[in-house]
Amino acid sequence: MPSTTKTLHFLSSALVTCVSVGVLGFAMSTAWATKAMACARFGSDFFNGSAAVTLELFDGRLEREICPLFGLPVDFEVFPKLLEIKGVPVVLHTVSLCLLVLCLLCSAVSILISLYNSVSNPYETYMGPVGVYTCSAISACLSVLVLILFVVNFFATAVAEDVVRSFTDNVPVELKIVSSEMLLGYYLLIPYAALSLLAIGLIYMYDHAAYTQRREQQRPTEDAPKEIMMY
Repeated sequence: MPSTTKTLHFLSSALVTCVSVGVLGFAMSTAWATKAMACARFGSDFFNGSAAVTLELFDGRLEREICPLFGLPVDFEVFPKLLEIKGVPVVLHTVSLCLLVLCLLCSAVSILISLYNSVSNPYETYMGPVGVYTCSAISACLSVLVLILFVVNFFATAVAEDVVRSFTDNVPVELKIVSSEMLLGYYLLIPYAALSLLAIGLIYMYDHAAYTQRREQQRPTEDAPKEIMMY
């Protein structure tokens, strides 16, 4: 049976990782970004209309007024809409989703390894601290990569503008960006990454203490007092 210290550290790591999974799950279900635009008919300098696109990972919402006509708010599925638009946005969005799924998978494996170590004493292999280090580090790195990819997709491509144009019934319009904002779902990736690193820190604290204790127990004989070496 593992020591109480080991059990507490690995259970704490599992709990922290569970919280991170909950944070990521909530992030994937809420809005990530919004962009507001002024709208005018093609060739006109009179921007009397407006449109706003809010994107989640799976769903989106378009609100428009005189763009080019009056219209009620429209809810749409993001992935089919991006497939309709084609190009770089659908590729970046697909990669982001795949990376987030890998984050969840790695976090789940990290939880299982932590729970296993809390009730047993496996060898120092991938089923020990190394497994937690690896899985949690991958989760943190991939979440940071998603932060970068999503910003690039939203700001460096015309994904929001293309969504608006896809609902104008083939009437060409001019769009001018008024404001852009990243929302809660996007920013929740930061605490997710931080919690993944905290899970690593908890295991490292135990691992370092255990290593130090082993070194003290295996101290060479030359460090022993001379009185003991005489016998």
